[in-house]
Amino acid sequence: MSKVFKKTSGNGQMTLYMGRRDFVDHVDHVEPVDCVLKIDPSSLGGKKAWVYLCCAFRYGREDMDVIGLSFRKDIWTQRKQIYPPLGDQPTPTPTQETLMKKAGEHSYPVTFKMPNNLPCSVTLQPGTGDKGKACGVDFEVKAYIANEADNADEKISKKDACRLIIRKIQFAPDNTGSGPKADICKQFMMSDKPVHLEASIEKELYYHGDPIPVKVKIQNESNKVVKQIKVCVDQTADVVLYSADKYNKTVLTEEFSETVEPNGTLEKVLNIIPSLANNKEKSGLALDGKLKYEDTCLASTTILRPDLEKEVLGILVSYKIRVSLMASRGGLLGDLTASDISVELPLVLMHPKPAGKYPNIQIIGHNDI
Repeated sequence: MSKVFKKTSGNGQMTLYMGRRDFVDHVDHVEPVDCVLKIDPSSLGGKKAWVYLCCAFRYGREDMDVIGLSFRKDIWTQRKQIYPPLGDQPTPTPTQETLMKKAGEHSYPVTFKMPNNLPCSVTLQPGTGDKGKACGVDFEVKAYIANEADNADEKISKKDACRLIIRKIQFAPDNTGSGPKADICKQFMMSDKPVHLEASIEKELYYHGDPIPVKVKIQNESNKVVKQIKVCVDQTADVVLYSADKYNKTVLTEEFSETVEPNGTLEKVLNIIPSLANNKEKSGLALDGKLKYEDTCLASTTILRPDLEKEVLGILVSYKIRVSLMASRGGLLGDLTASDISVELPLVLMHPKPAGKYPNIQIIGHNDI
């Protein structure tokens, strides 16, 4: 049995149907957004029925919108008149044909083609006391009744509109490169020989929730003792739409009590799993765009075409792994003269591509958006 999403306007004159709410960005193109609008022409009262798709960036919480000042910017919008129909109607897709059979008479196919330079859906995790819609990038399909497509002087009643939030998402590419490697050789005062640190990961891309094996090699030629290895994963959310802000959040910190004596060596694989479960209270953390009543996860790494203009992309997300050693001399004053040795590895964190065609997702009733 097919599963569909639907939303009905308050006056019952329109119902918006969608077979899915996730649309995949393949870097060079984005899957078309297809839906079906069912209307009751006899109740329009001479007005027209429109549908629009909007990509918006909210850079302030919804409860901060005061005295007509909105913290929301529309990045891209496309509107289409659905009724009365204009000219030749597009050929329905198989999904739209199924939805039109379900909707019945006076149902119309609607298709939008998004440009491939729009940002993916990203939400910034709100703080404990924050209310209303969270900051971030979201996409909305909205059907409404009006005399004109976009007239600031024409007030549209909430009863004359219905909307569904959708997501633009990316999956991990099929071809990925070999894993990065970084090394450092650091010499300390009062020691004529250095400590060598090398860290690497097997591949450049890992899936959300999978263990990430970090291979660490240490060659301690100094007279200090390596007392601890610390592995961190940092997320950088680069807000490029309205400013040059960068927000760095550490999403994982693990300490390993490994000791490497002077003239000693160590080679070990340390497994880490960065996840949202350990960062639920961290305000401003970038998450994958969230649909109501659905769980989400840490935001996926943003994959861009080399020639893409970044200024319109909203929020760009990247990750790195930091491997640090703490080395100190023995004795009572050893820890007071401790030194850190660190290297960084880039990390791509994404979802795997589902087998076959991207499937419909769980049904959500018409009162849930």
